Amino acid sequence: MSTLDSRIPAGPLQNKWKDHKDHMNLVAPNNRDKIDVIVVGTGLAGGSAAATLAEQGYNVKAFCYQDSPRRAHSIAAQGGINAAKNYQGDGDSVYRLFYDTIKGGDYRAREANVYRLAEVSGNIIDQCVSQGVPFGRDYGGQLDNRSFGGVQVKRTFYAKGQTGQQLLLGCYAAMSRQIGKGRIKMYNRHEMMDIVIVDGKARGVIVRNLVTGEIERHSAHAVVIASGGYGNVYFLSTNAMGSNASAAWKIHKKGAFFANPCFVQIHPTCIPVHGKQQSKLTLMSESLRNSGRIWVPKKIEDAVAIREGKKKAKDIPEEERDYYLERRYPAFGNLVPRDVASRAAKERCDAGFGIENNDTHEGVFLDFSTEIVKKGKEAALEQNIHHPSEQQIYDLGKAWIEEKYGNLFQMYEKITADNPYETPMKIYPAVHYTMGGVWVDYDLMSTIPGCFVIGEANFSDHGANRLGASALMQGLADGYFVLPYTIANYLSSDIRTGALSTETPEFDQAEKDVQDRISFFLNNKGTHSVDYFHKKLGEVMWNKVGMARNAEGLKEAIKQIEEIRNDFWKNVKVPGDANEMNPELEKAGRVADFLELGQLMAIDALNRNESCGGHFREEYATPDGEAKRDDENYKYVAAWEYKGRDINEEVMHKEELIYENIEVKTRSYK
Repeated sequence: MSTLDSRIPAGPLQNKWKDHKDHMNLVAPNNRDKIDVIVVGTGLAGGSAAATLAEQGYNVKAFCYQDSPRRAHSIAAQGGINAAKNYQGDGDSVYRLFYDTIKGGDYRAREANVYRLAEVSGNIIDQCVSQGVPFGRDYGGQLDNRSFGGVQVKRTFYAKGQTGQQLLLGCYAAMSRQIGKGRIKMYNRHEMMDIVIVDGKARGVIVRNLVTGEIERHSAHAVVIASGGYGNVYFLSTNAMGSNASAAWKIHKKGAFFANPCFVQIHPTCIPVHGKQQSKLTLMSESLRNSGRIWVPKKIEDAVAIREGKKKAKDIPEEERDYYLERRYPAFGNLVPRDVASRAAKERCDAGFGIENNDTHEGVFLDFSTEIVKKGKEAALEQNIHHPSEQQIYDLGKAWIEEKYGNLFQMYEKITADNPYETPMKIYPAVHYTMGGVWVDYDLMSTIPGCFVIGEANFSDHGANRLGASALMQGLADGYFVLPYTIANYLSSDIRTGALSTETPEFDQAEKDVQDRISFFLNNKGTHSVDYFHKKLGEVMWNKVGMARNAEGLKEAIKQIEEIRNDFWKNVKVPGDANEMNPELEKAGRVADFLELGQLMAIDALNRNESCGGHFREEYATPDGEAKRDDENYKYVAAWEYKGRDINEEVMHKEELIYENIEVKTRSYK
């Protein structure tokens, strides 16, 4: 395949999805129980897809490596979910959500997909409310909205600081109903080890029971991959420790192109790294940037004094504080997109103004004192307290903050032992989300016929940078309102196929390959643990394929990752047995995939000689340090084709991005 066919429907942008649905082939209700669908991953994307497909009458097999779908990483999403309902009457619309998403992604997303996402966003809120998701409401009982980075309207629906958890519980309830009816067969503690392709189509998977070690074969008429992103390539990230890219990488090695792997999001509001023994990082919700002001001292000597414990934040007077986002981006202030906020924090810390006493002195303040006073005064007026004391103002303002963000403040205090009501939070950027992923067409199908990829696992609708609160929106849009239509269009030709056997040469070979790999890991007489190699990979990735990249560093990274990878296959040591619960064996397979994917990420970053969104090449920056795109040469999706063990041999295919409904221009949040 030398060119990519995105299969974008013809016609006006506003009509593409409707017209496409009107002309799709369907599977009649009485035929759906003749068709099997496998769903790998049961977070918001996979869980909503499994529930919806089962509700429609298909036979669904769902797999997750966790104890339960309730433990999917979607549960960690905090701030909210976007939808273009314009409840606030502040000018929001489907077009504005579409525009903000394209602009936020630095004009590197597919126009038709993003418009469809904005179009179905309102349905998501209605669906979730009907499931009983307890969204925040205003005084009159109407659904409330927050602001989020990169936009100038309030469109983010939320459930305190636990939106992902509440949405996942709603999704899981829908799944549980179908499990009870026998329409979903749920396989907890199972990990996909490979995909099986028969006559050019995805026809099943090989999985490992993580409790017993048993290798199982499962066939289906279509396979849906909903396994999340690949942020844990960096070792330290905001992702759960088990989050991995193995399912997506396995299908890549069987023919699914991998798109834009260098597009990685660095989230600006993470608790800073404390030491080299950490295994993961903790995210503080972007919603906090609604109420918190980000600053560092104006004087380096004050920053040094804070790091050394000689001064505290309260000792720095207002006029000596640099609210650098408000200074640099007055129109958006603290609500600039994540990539912009992250780079601004890095610039201040690189210049010596960091306030955290860690190895790198990286950290900035997120301060709520201004908002506490502001909301306290508003509350005093509402309660007819005409001359409130400072303590009354503080108490009333604190109560308002507590209602909106209370569980987030509790979490921060438990982790750091600092009370964020009284002293500012300390934050610094960290790896969070991956915009790149498996390439899919408009129907969400990969370059393997019958293999669909949804949610964060695909190269998504976010271009080079995802706006906050859009991950939950995309995952549920794909699962509830897009895939159930498009997969039927594909499956309509399979109603006479009948049940698919797993006793075929293709299943035999796939299982043998899995067994051989497991046998290698357990019999290799190495000297280093899996984490030893993962940490080495993570250090290279963060330092050279992280927030800022340059050609020299990327070339070094490609070479160093290859060296780590070769050392891994010679010297990795995996204890235990195959026929038992063996977390080290699980990690070995995942890190083997991370090593290959990490190298491709560096190659992709080296190939893209521009800065855009989360991909920042130091050689391509404006005089004031902003990202400098090259639309003439790089306005495309880079989709990579696997060509064997040497990742350097991967072949890039281009999907040119055409914008007919939006003006491509330099992003500005000033």
